[in-house]
Amino acid sequence: MPQLDQMLSGTKRFQAPILARSLGQLATSFGGFVATCTAMYLCLAVSLWITLPISVLAAGFLVRIFIIQHDCGHGSFFISRRANDVIGSLCSLMTLTPYAFWRRQHARHHGSWNNLDRRAASGLDIYSSCMTVAEYRALERWRRCLVRLTNHPIVANLLLPPFVFVILYRVPFDAAKGWRRERRGVYLTNLALVVLMGGLGLALGYGRVAAVQLPIMVIASIVGVWLFSIQHRFEHAQWMSDASWSFAAASLGSTSYLRLPRLLQWFTGNIGFHHVHHVAPRIPNYRLEECHKADAGFQSASTLTLCTALQALRYPLWDSDLERLVTFRFATANSRCLRRINQHSGE
Repeated sequence: MPQLDQMLSGTKRFQAPILARSLGQLATSFGGFVATCTAMYLCLAVSLWITLPISVLAAGFLVRIFIIQHDCGHGSFFISRRANDVIGSLCSLMTLTPYAFWRRQHARHHGSWNNLDRRAASGLDIYSSCMTVAEYRALERWRRCLVRLTNHPIVANLLLPPFVFVILYRVPFDAAKGWRRERRGVYLTNLALVVLMGGLGLALGYGRVAAVQLPIMVIASIVGVWLFSIQHRFEHAQWMSDASWSFAAASLGSTSYLRLPRLLQWFTGNIGFHHVHHVAPRIPNYRLEECHKADAGFQSASTLTLCTALQALRYPLWDSDLERLVTFRFATANSRCLRRINQHSGE
């Protein structure tokens, strides 16, 4: 493991936001999103089937807007805290994600990611959570079936993300009692969305608004959740007990470098350099690649390609003996072997 103090010291020169680059990213992200949405509304007059393919491009811009909101939540997009909060709140009207509420949720993730003993403290972390093999085997049969169902790729990666962003984020579902500001922020976001969507509906028709905005949100939420989750739940990601967990060990052992094609890297706001982000969350997304290249220590992180990242969806359980994530099939097969061994030893 590289010396973390040296790595942290080396990241300081990348932590200053560059105003021109931040404004440029705002212009391209919001400009691209508005342009593609406008194109979709115009194409609806011709055919829905012409409109739907454009929603993929619009979803790409929406993912990029979410990354801006994410940076604002870390205070890394602008020097000014007020500017971060204003832009982050504006982004939340596009992403349907209450800014202050999500920011505090996400801060809990950064304090205990891949910590087996602090999973409850992380709340409902849909991006990086897992169950151990021992916990899975201890469940009753019906509960094991439920866990397998909720972790099935179709449910976990296609059905759950839109539900979370469209429905669940409308209520402070995971807020502690003292989160008054964050709870209020959820309802203020909902009110702003009612005004925004209500105005669009009155001007363009509610059916047309739904036909444009829903496909974009569905695609963007699926892609966004997948991008965040696989960078903590790949096969060789390290999960540790609280006694062995440390910022140094988790920074590179529990996050990955997702090497994406250049175009996808642009649309995903350099999220592939997630290992750098966890070491230094104050680095703006557009400077993560520079920081990664500047220190060889970052290149020791586990590297995922688009292909291996898709395969990572198969690994939902942490095996403490093997110290890696495994599939349900592997855990079940090993459980049967253990039972047979115990039966033979008892004879």
